[in-house]
Amino acid sequence: MAFQRASGILLHPTCLPSRFGIGDLGQAAYGFIDFLERSGQKLWQVLPLGPTGLEHSPYIMNFSSFAGNPLLIDLDQLAAEGLLDAADLTPLPEDADPAYARVNFDQVIPHKTQYLQQAFARFQPNDRYEQFCQEQAWWLDDYVLFMALYEANGNQPWNQWDRALVRRETEALEQAAAQLQEPIRFHRFVQFKFFEQWAKLRAYANGKGIQIVGDISIYVCHNSADVWAAPDMFKLDLDTYDPAFMAGVPPDYFSATGQLWGNPVYDWEKMEQDNFAWWVNRFRATLQYVDIVRIDHFRGFEAYWQVPAGEMTAMNGEWIKGPDAKFFEVLQAATGSLPVMAEDLGIITPEVELLRDRFDFPGMRILQFAFGGDPANPYLPHHYIHNCVVYPGTHDNDTAIGWWNTAGDAEKQHVGDYFGYASPNEIQNINWEFIRAALASVADLAVIPLQDVLGLDGRARMNDPRYNDGQWRWRFTKLDLLSPELSEQLLRLTRMYSR
Repeated sequence: MAFQRASGILLHPTCLPSRFGIGDLGQAAYGFIDFLERSGQKLWQVLPLGPTGLEHSPYIMNFSSFAGNPLLIDLDQLAAEGLLDAADLTPLPEDADPAYARVNFDQVIPHKTQYLQQAFARFQPNDRYEQFCQEQAWWLDDYVLFMALYEANGNQPWNQWDRALVRRETEALEQAAAQLQEPIRFHRFVQFKFFEQWAKLRAYANGKGIQIVGDISIYVCHNSADVWAAPDMFKLDLDTYDPAFMAGVPPDYFSATGQLWGNPVYDWEKMEQDNFAWWVNRFRATLQYVDIVRIDHFRGFEAYWQVPAGEMTAMNGEWIKGPDAKFFEVLQAATGSLPVMAEDLGIITPEVELLRDRFDFPGMRILQFAFGGDPANPYLPHHYIHNCVVYPGTHDNDTAIGWWNTAGDAEKQHVGDYFGYASPNEIQNINWEFIRAALASVADLAVIPLQDVLGLDGRARMNDPRYNDGQWRWRFTKLDLLSPELSEQLLRLTRMYSR
């Protein structure tokens, strides 16, 4: 699908300011949209919005592909509805530096959960709630039962529950649903409120001419409602229900031993038997709440890296053929046009490029990958085509300043030569050099991480794929960092380059 020339900002809602230790769908989110409008931006790209588990990765540790993250619910809106007492809402202490704050999940989760439970106790179901529950029952019923069982079993993975529940025997499921009615209702309420608030926020953005770019991670977490509800769709050990094979990628730019994600891989032959119905439902659900979908790890649909269970790194895997074009043909027939951006980074073969181009999906160009080597490097702006999306860096990269601070001499020299400096030492604001290069390029779409707009160093990095712990926590805590001067600077460049 071809896109009109435009630009936008990459920022996950958890990174926004709020009084409760984590960004949410409240006032600051609306203020951020206002900043996008003032700055001439047309896109807001987010990461997956689902409920996260261990280490809080929205890509790897996600309890559902369909549910929303309860931690994103705005408590002030619940208070305005009379579900909470505004005077009783206690804020969490903020980090000293408003540009380099961190989400403390150990504090945030119990703090916000207590208020969500209080709001649930006051909530009276209404017609909108009943309609939501009916329309979303096809995923919601499994999800709320999964969460209630997960909590009732001491947060143990689902394949360690009672065997009858693991196997989803009808009598065991009915008995569990009867015993866990209250937590089931609580999780239904939470999902209703999340999607009600998200729909309102998205409508506000769309009303200002801003589209939401969502994100579909190709894999799902093993300990999720998705795998528990449909284990035959995944390659699992039939005795233990553990993954028989794990997803990842071989050694690449990010890691010398590859990336071992631990997610189960799909049984694509099984999925094809019902015309990829699970995936069709997933795309339809996502497109109810976003305008454009970024497909993470797009190359996995052409071929995916499969690592046997028990391996400690991703080195000893193999490429397995994926569903390829027939998958997207089914999706297109079921959903109409596919407003898709393809994350085509890593080991990309001619077959992956052919699949991407067959459906006119724009691929990605990363400026941080461009310098220090071959002048034929496809990430250099003079090699871009119109149908692509350019980033200074993504959520998996360092900030532009963080990258510059650790770049080698050859990279810095190349950057200086490319941007017309006599010496790289003359470069004062590498973040704005990269922003200008992205906006000036012929790429139809340009997306800038907010950290680069704010001029932040590596302390503001969102994720480092080399590590599992301590990621996904950066946030800023003062909306006035998005100053009128910053808006004007971004707007001037955006207009200059016809975005």
